[in-house]
Amino acid sequence: MQEVFTSFEKEIIYTITALILLFIFKFILTTTANKVGKRADINLARVKLIVRYINFLVIFIAIFVLLIVWGVEITQVTVVFSSVFAVIGVGLFAVWSILSNITSGVIMFFSCPYKIGDEIKIHDKDFPFTAIIEDIKAFQIHLRTSEGELITYPNNLILQKAVSLVKKDAFIDSSDEGKDAL
Repeated sequence: MQEVFTSFEKEIIYTITALILLFIFKFILTTTANKVGKRADINLARVKLIVRYINFLVIFIAIFVLLIVWGVEITQVTVVFSSVFAVIGVGLFAVWSILSNITSGVIMFFSCPYKIGDEIKIHDKDFPFTAIIEDIKAFQIHLRTSEGELITYPNNLILQKAVSLVKKDAFIDSSDEGKDAL
């Protein structure tokens, strides 16, 4: 056993160092996402979704780094990863909107001017409507119209269409109105 440690001493030290650095990197990214979520008053479910994306990214980087540390040549790693991404790219070409919606969800997490409970108006020439945001998921936003109709609207369309904020925290405002009536 001692012979194994002495023959792979450098690789073991690099592996431990890489794992520690990746753990610190993951901790920094997760902490930043949580702080952004708290500061912007973003729903906890959306923060957890971004943390899941961060975990996937760190695992991907860890695999890449550990393959290089243990002696796999960079050209071999790039051939494997490019082949895998080519197959995934061709396989996902038919469902590109899913990736578009996930990407839009991440963008909306960091720079969305409206939150759950806000009333928005979507200026679509074919189907304009006003609704309250009930939930923001990975792929779509759940909107509730004044008639009680639930609309699931894709995240990528929220970023493509003109959207205006009608009333901030419409849930809270409507409940406050009920208190005044009493």
